[in-house]
Amino acid sequence: MKKVLTLTIMALAVVFTNEINAQDFSGMDKSPADIASYPSSYKVSDKLIKVVYSRPQLKDRSLSQLAPEGKVWRTGANEAAEIILYKDMMFGDTAVKAGTYSLFTVPGGSEWTVILNSKLNQWGAYSYDESADVARAKASVSTGGDSLEAFSIAFKEVDSGVHMVMGWGTTRVAVPFSLSM
Repeated sequence: MKKVLTLTIMALAVVFTNEINAQDFSGMDKSPADIASYPSSYKVSDKLIKVVYSRPQLKDRSLSQLAPEGKVWRTGANEAAEIILYKDMMFGDTAVKAGTYSLFTVPGGSEWTVILNSKLNQWGAYSYDESADVARAKASVSTGGDSLEAFSIAFKEVDSGVHMVMGWGTTRVAVPFSLSM
């Protein structure tokens, strides 16, 4: 009798365990989220900047189709990118307090305007509100040798601080940051 009871309990446990593990997960996002930080080394926990953004793909489309010149762009895909400054910093020529901001850009031919905005949790640039801008900086545009299929952000140390470099296709945009205030 004990064996029958034990086998019954085990069979029920297996049935209910399968039900618990039968969770459906959606497929991979077509523009997966990524994080870039400075300093970039995982060994350095005292970060100065962190950017959370999604990485759209070109997929045989042009950069100008996906991020048109002269129009506010969410700087990636899906939600507007968010940037965390862990210390007060210079963003271009503007002093900005430590905090979390939405990151928008206005693409241009030879320079882009990069915007820190105080409204968080925005989907795209649909509800972008210029009155919530904290700072704007001009960023230089150059051409890279390799073409990047996915929009990407990385950081590069320079004499005066660090540049947040955005790349997509062969376009590279360098946004200046520094600690000197």
